[in-house]
Amino acid sequence: MGAILEDLARHWPLYLSIPVVAALIGYGTKLVAIRMMFRPLEFIGVKPFLGWQGIVPKRAARMAGIACDTMTQQLISPADVVSRLDAGRVASEIEKPLMAAVEEIVREVAGQYQAGLWESLPARAQRMVIHRVQAEAPKMVAAVLELIQRNVDSVFDLKDMVVTNLVRDKALLNRIFQEAGRKEFQFIARSGIVFGGLIGIVQMIAWVLFKLPLIMPLFGLFTGWFTDWLALKMIFHPKQPVRYFGLFEWQGLFLKRRAEVSEAYGELIAKEIITPHNVIEAVLRGPLSDRVLALIQRQVDEELAKHTSLAKPLVVLAVGGKRYQEMKQTIAGLIMARLPETLSYVEDYAEDAMDIRNMLVTKMKELPPEEFEGLLRPAFQQDEWILITTGALLGFAVGELQVLLLEQFAG
Repeated sequence: MGAILEDLARHWPLYLSIPVVAALIGYGTKLVAIRMMFRPLEFIGVKPFLGWQGIVPKRAARMAGIACDTMTQQLISPADVVSRLDAGRVASEIEKPLMAAVEEIVREVAGQYQAGLWESLPARAQRMVIHRVQAEAPKMVAAVLELIQRNVDSVFDLKDMVVTNLVRDKALLNRIFQEAGRKEFQFIARSGIVFGGLIGIVQMIAWVLFKLPLIMPLFGLFTGWFTDWLALKMIFHPKQPVRYFGLFEWQGLFLKRRAEVSEAYGELIAKEIITPHNVIEAVLRGPLSDRVLALIQRQVDEELAKHTSLAKPLVVLAVGGKRYQEMKQTIAGLIMARLPETLSYVEDYAEDAMDIRNMLVTKMKELPPEEFEGLLRPAFQQDEWILITTGALLGFAVGELQVLLLEQFAG
């Protein structure tokens, strides 16, 4: 015992460094693990095995799909996105660009299908035709929007829109998890200092008593592994507040911050993903856009039938039956092509009307704990073992270095 105390008195600064290094191992392995989750965005190294890509961007499609499942199944539906838009207000908001688009379409169609007749008309007569079509255009746009709203599930794939945007923009996908779990990631890193330091005290005592070289790397490995594992547990468990030893209460940190996370998450989704611009692009250029075109063709057909009912035989005779069908399809195609640019003028109104942010925040706060956890948990669950193993191996390597230093200076 006397020899141990004498050794301790002589080398106490060196021995005190053991828990300090253990705390640094705990902290450092957490920082590395967190960074490995999100960086780099693209694979760096020699494929397939020699190198690394952040876990979230590497699994971008799956991560986006999981995040989107929670969003679209529990929080928001296609009907929620478009049902709040007033068709008449939309037509009013886009009146100016709509009038210009209508004039271009009339001139293009007339020039293509009745070039000689159209060119022979006086400018005043051409203008009267254009004005008549322009007068009906807002009603037609409103009618098309109402058709889309009634058939929203068949023309708007919300999940595809969200997943496509997130897979294309991996940095944005990272931001979703980082924003939602900002304080949780800070907790993971800082908890490494505390847990690592406590384990380091035990490590120091074991070294002073036994001086076995294997102690340091084994404790380093245990510190790296255990602190990663425990920090992840403390983020999500328990789901409800629990009092331990009658001294302190703990609830999974992510679940405890439900209100704060909901605000940040709702803001990000509304500003970056489910935006009026993205919704318009998804409806008019997404995988179901052919169905939207069919709705427009249907409305064009109704409008032409309404305004040419008496003259239709003459129109068909003038341009031919096949050409008449082609003309209807051409009109619908031209409308479809110009709608994205025309509807861009309605984005400010649509953002206020849809109110995606507040809708998401309200519904997120009502989610059961298990479903709320699903917003962030996928970022940890996918290849979680790699992060914990990396922390353990880094801890083992630093422990080996500690052995060399201790034997060098206290040998």
